[in-house]
Amino acid sequence: MPTLRPLQQVLDVSNQVAAELAGVQDGVLDALRERLGCTIALRGNRLTLGGDEEHVAAARAVVDELTELVEGGHQIGPDTVGAVLAAIDQAEDVREVFEDVVWRHRGKKISPKTVNQKRYVDEIRSRTVTFAVGPAGTGKTYLAMALAVAALSEGTVGRIILTRPAVEAGERLGFLPGDMLAKVDPYLRPLYDALYDMIEAERLAGYMERGTIEVAPLAFMRGRTLNDSFIVLDEAQNTSPEQMQMFLTRLGFGSKMVVTGDITQVDLPREQASGLIQVRDILAGIDGIAFVEFGNEDVVRHKLVQRIVEAYKRHAEETGTARSR
Repeated sequence: MPTLRPLQQVLDVSNQVAAELAGVQDGVLDALRERLGCTIALRGNRLTLGGDEEHVAAARAVVDELTELVEGGHQIGPDTVGAVLAAIDQAEDVREVFEDVVWRHRGKKISPKTVNQKRYVDEIRSRTVTFAVGPAGTGKTYLAMALAVAALSEGTVGRIILTRPAVEAGERLGFLPGDMLAKVDPYLRPLYDALYDMIEAERLAGYMERGTIEVAPLAFMRGRTLNDSFIVLDEAQNTSPEQMQMFLTRLGFGSKMVVTGDITQVDLPREQASGLIQVRDILAGIDGIAFVEFGNEDVVRHKLVQRIVEAYKRHAEETGTARSR
């Protein structure tokens, strides 16, 4: 087997690109070194890549893509490096991923950050019901909510309905203080937090007062037919098969549904089957329904979160404690 020659390549980059690469908080250079297996040094506007030919060539390809993204007005972070690598591996144009802006708010752009997230966004737009299954931090709920807000803004739907099953995750609803809404609020709070990221508080309050945006526990969906709506069911791994069927049959005319969940985080009793685990066997292959699987490579939170997710996955596999129902 031939030995690969050590190589050093020096690239001149613009001030704009150098500033994005050097961002200490984002750790882009650390991510490049970790993912590409070569030495990378930035001094002023000179970027030096060192290592064997294969790794330096790969690093050069990634840096070229990152440069185009920055010059096209995109902010980059450690997650961008993974997305660029995945796009190169899959022979996709990475700009198509990052330039698909789902929603803008206060100068912030919400867009896919991995190739798989881009596929997810495309499936939601083209299908009536989309299931997204994968670990925390993969953007399943956040992207779905951004698409819902965009659809409402464009007039594609008349309202947004966001729901979660309020299961006993360490504390029973009956022992929480206050009326029903106060009791379920801790379960729904993450959905409110995401909405405040996407809509001005005053405008959001008006939408909620008029019922244009509704955030409610899954039990509140029973007996309703949801027309002209964008409906997101979050934490769906905590639905029973009966609840999942009830939810899916609420679908009305002119509506779209997105169901998200993580089958490694089921809070139901062991003897209780998860509706999200079961539903794929039942609905696979039906036209108008899509299933998107996210993996650890799609986690776009802090890199430590990705390592935590991977460690728990390995532990479940080694101990045989992963749920199968």
